[in-house]
Amino acid sequence: MEGQLTDNRNTGEKGLPASSSPSFVNLLKVHREQLVSKIRNTQCLIDNLIKNEYFSTEDAEIAAQYPTQADKVRKILDLAQSKGEEVAEYCIFVLQQVADAYYELGPWLEEIGFQPSEVICNKLVENTDPVSRYHQKLKDELARDTKFIMSYGQKDDMLLEEIYSENIMEFIKHNNEKLSNISRMDELLDDDIGLINEDGETIYVFGDAGIGKSILLQKMQNLWSKGEFNTGIKFFFCFRCRMFSCFKQNDAVCLKDLLFKYSCFPDQDPEEVFDFIVKFPQTVLFTFDGFDEIHSDFDFSSVPEVCSPSEPIHPLALLVGLLSGKLLKGSKKVLTARTGTEVLRNIIRKKVHLRGFSSNNLKEYTKMFFKDEECRTLVLNELEANPNLSSLCSVPLFCWIIFKCFDHFHSAFDSHELPDFTVTLTDIFLLMTEVHLNRIQKTGLLKKNSRSQVETYRSNKETLFALSKIAHMGMQNSLFVFGQDEILASLSEQDLHLGFLRAVHLGGCEEEQSSYEFLHLTLQSFFTALYLVTDEKVGSRELLRFFAECSSRDTTLSSCLPIAWLKNHHPAGEDPFRNNEHFHFTNLFLCGLLSKSREKLLRHLVSPASIRKKRKILLTYFLESMKSHLKGLTRARLKEYKQLQAIPNFVWILRCIYETQNEKVGKGVVKGMRANYIKLTYCNAYSADCSAISFVMHHFQKRLALDLDNNNINDYGIKQLLPCFSRLAVLRVSVNQITDQGVRVLYEEMSKHKIVSYLGLYNNQITDTGAKYVARLIEECPSLIYVKIGANKITTEGGKCLAYAIKKSKTMYEIGMWGNQIGDEGAKAFAEALWDHPTITNVSLAFNGITTEGGKSLAEAMKHNNTVNIFWLTKNEFDDEAAECFAEMVKVNKRLGHLWLIQNQITSRGAKCLAEALQENTAIKEICLNGNPISQEEAQAFENEKRLICF
Repeated sequence: MEGQLTDNRNTGEKGLPASSSPSFVNLLKVHREQLVSKIRNTQCLIDNLIKNEYFSTEDAEIAAQYPTQADKVRKILDLAQSKGEEVAEYCIFVLQQVADAYYELGPWLEEIGFQPSEVICNKLVENTDPVSRYHQKLKDELARDTKFIMSYGQKDDMLLEEIYSENIMEFIKHNNEKLSNISRMDELLDDDIGLINEDGETIYVFGDAGIGKSILLQKMQNLWSKGEFNTGIKFFFCFRCRMFSCFKQNDAVCLKDLLFKYSCFPDQDPEEVFDFIVKFPQTVLFTFDGFDEIHSDFDFSSVPEVCSPSEPIHPLALLVGLLSGKLLKGSKKVLTARTGTEVLRNIIRKKVHLRGFSSNNLKEYTKMFFKDEECRTLVLNELEANPNLSSLCSVPLFCWIIFKCFDHFHSAFDSHELPDFTVTLTDIFLLMTEVHLNRIQKTGLLKKNSRSQVETYRSNKETLFALSKIAHMGMQNSLFVFGQDEILASLSEQDLHLGFLRAVHLGGCEEEQSSYEFLHLTLQSFFTALYLVTDEKVGSRELLRFFAECSSRDTTLSSCLPIAWLKNHHPAGEDPFRNNEHFHFTNLFLCGLLSKSREKLLRHLVSPASIRKKRKILLTYFLESMKSHLKGLTRARLKEYKQLQAIPNFVWILRCIYETQNEKVGKGVVKGMRANYIKLTYCNAYSADCSAISFVMHHFQKRLALDLDNNNINDYGIKQLLPCFSRLAVLRVSVNQITDQGVRVLYEEMSKHKIVSYLGLYNNQITDTGAKYVARLIEECPSLIYVKIGANKITTEGGKCLAYAIKKSKTMYEIGMWGNQIGDEGAKAFAEALWDHPTITNVSLAFNGITTEGGKSLAEAMKHNNTVNIFWLTKNEFDDEAAECFAEMVKVNKRLGHLWLIQNQITSRGAKCLAEALQENTAIKEICLNGNPISQEEAQAFENEKRLICF
């Protein structure tokens, strides 16, 4: 004890020896208990000590005989100290070099300032830590498995890093309101952004089929394998949710089995690795892809919640335990599913909406896909000339299909032009099928293949029938994975090489032989629809079955089924995981395949009489069911309009109608609406859906109000609405990823017709360029009296243009500019516009970076304004001097009813000036000062003035 005290007295402030030659033996003594508590792996130390002949085999055996890890560490330290300075120094050197295994000692090594000698630096150190080796094995496997694009079966020629292109991701709230854009992938795991429930454990990523959920996870996994996903994650486990459907009712596995048997097995000491995972769950990340693709009759009420990592239980219960945090609490989970899949709110930590390609994303993807500049230019020109095609390309899967078709026609016909037809989704899938069927077509040395689509389909009739039969069988039973036996019973090896199916190993299935799945879920839907059309035995009941499946899951449609058996149809069992988007796609393709334009092709696969009979059944169903459906929608009477509030399922119905290309059905829907204000907010409408919306809405004979707020229509969607512009008096497209390009289209079309009265563009991607187009619209369209353009990217320049346009307008009623950055110069321009304006009534310049200088100009202008009733100036930078100016204005202006100065820098001094001004103005209803630096005690001085709201 006395010696230890002497040693401590001879060390520096941080335990370093006072002399220039440090004592490493002393370091091991002084920091003994810290080392004992943080060295969790002894084998790596012992292996290296033996390899460098510092320890004998007997030394290792002595250390290994102790029962606890802490005692083993103590014995190793004792032995090292007894062997002198060099051995003690080498021990510390191992801890430094094997940082992955001894990462908890990093701060300690920095604190002592350890610098190994030249002799020790020349000694070899090998990382034999089983945890580190397992970490490296996971990285190696993920690097190999994610190197090529796997989502669409292109493992041969598409490197992930060469073809992956980002698309739009947004953090959203539980009610699906946008929180913020996601600019970097590591933000998904960063709690400083997007967090909506700190008690939740799961990051929930959702989006429509083909929008890029699987490939996003693949990119995340690939980045982590290369050390470029800096999130502090040591273990990354990837699962496809489909595998959980392979387990039987009585199957049971524990967490260890799930990780090691069905993911990646450790080469050394699995017990030690698993023990580490259980002790440090924060180092673990799980991804579960396709939650909506689980289909099981498993009864959750039959088992308790799982909390023990060692207790075997049904794999689905294990999955739910992980997602909820009941099991391995603190680990990170990313779960993907298609839009509409219900996930319990209490397990969601963050909610992420994947929206697909913007116009800029599409250009980047085109650049990556087509390396040749000349080819790329041809493709971009083709897309620019066909807005419908561009709209479909906003969905990455459909974009990939279209680009593969471009490639095919370039190789087959020396052209990048697609056939001239109306581009519906059915057209694109028919084209893709043609391309795949021609994969094994023999071509001459001098002549490329040029057989027609009709000939391609006719010569591959049996293959198409076999594929469609498999797809239909699976769709009936919600099966997306097929055994090798059932596939080879129907298809030849040559058929498998066509590329419609791909071999998969899901890990959870017992069979060693390969399983197969369709290239994508939407392709299985397409072939299911093809079966319904081409099989002569399919009657009305079977033909309309999947409409019934969708309707039975949507209570709002319970009364819109005109056929008796459909009204009583309920699918067997309630599946808690089930999502019906694959049924929706089946219905959509059914409509497309039964359209008149497809009869020329399909009559070579099925009799024309059968096609016409089925078309009649389908169209009768549509007309009758739409009448019932429209009756069930919420309606409201507005001042000038009769409003109809649609639901997301209504957009699917419009898609189906568009696929039929039947004008009679479109006219029938418009007649049945009995409304002229169509509200489609929060309906998950994409740009391609605007083709369907236009197909129906252009049948309106009179002026129409169309509300598409909070969807994802972007610039391509605006172009698709062109047939409606001659009727649009109200257009609301806020929160829709619209840029200046889309605003230019709006200006060009609306300025022709001059009937628009309301334009909603809030929260898009509009800059000063787009603001100038809106300004010109205000000047040229006296009918335009409401403009909402807040939360965009408008600065002083754009603000000035809008202000000057409003100044010239004799009709403008309301301008909403919240959340831009017009600054003081922009505010001064608006002050000029407000000065003695004859009509403007509601003005918002909130959150615009306006300081007191700009505030003074606005206050002075309002002394001369006799029309503004509501003035929002929330969240600017006004101080007491600005408040004094507004107080002087209030004494003069007897028209203003509401002045909002919320969240500025006004203190009690400014509030006092405003309170005194209210004594001279009995007309104003409120001045709001919430969120300013005024304490509750200070606010009590104004409690008698109820119109001054401080809290």
